[in-house]
Amino acid sequence: METNLLFLALLPGILIIIFIFRKDKVEHEPWPLIFKLVLFGAISCVPAIFAEQFMTAIQPTFRSPIAFAVYEAFLVAALCEEVCKFLLLRLGSWRNRNFDYRFDGIVYGVAVAVGFALLENVMYVMEGGFYVALMRGVLAVPLHAFCGVFMGVFYGAAKRYSIEGKHSQSLKATLLALIVPMIIHGIYDSLAFMGEYGTTIILLAFVLFMYIVAVKAVNKYSREDWSAAFYRQTLS
Repeated sequence: METNLLFLALLPGILIIIFIFRKDKVEHEPWPLIFKLVLFGAISCVPAIFAEQFMTAIQPTFRSPIAFAVYEAFLVAALCEEVCKFLLLRLGSWRNRNFDYRFDGIVYGVAVAVGFALLENVMYVMEGGFYVALMRGVLAVPLHAFCGVFMGVFYGAAKRYSIEGKHSQSLKATLLALIVPMIIHGIYDSLAFMGEYGTTIILLAFVLFMYIVAVKAVNKYSREDWSAAFYRQTLS
């Protein structure tokens, strides 16, 4: 039974990694690098937990349950988790010689996000069982991947601008690599935390919307990847 639950906890993340890997059309990233970034994503859970505990400890008293949910969603979960994921993403890939195409940023961002989601998912599923595995497999794990996609889009742009010497634009892209995933994550968690107030349908609609937007973004940057190299290309 525990083996089956572990498999169900890991399966969504594995499928997402395979999907993104297959979309990397021009130059596949080496599997050892992807595995390393997945591991870095799992490691990022540790500082995120401590950061979340700190943000919870200093939170003000809220009279409104909605205000409490928004604080927990944006300033506890989204801020702490996305910053920690980004720091491990940057540490594990910024100077890697394989980081030479814009789509690579998406591959790396999703790998780190999935690593975070896998460790988190295993803990929840092993405690909650099959129903938790099913719900998190179609909601929470893809949510982290959505954040990884858009973190990767802007992370790849930041790397390209940095190589071109456009440091102010690189900084702006870096900030967007943090802010956009935080917004996505914060909206999702706000709706999830307010589920008892009738927001479940809105949450499901938001997740469906993000599925569509994220897949379209992946397909777009996958198609354009050949023209988005950071270095001069040569044909052999």
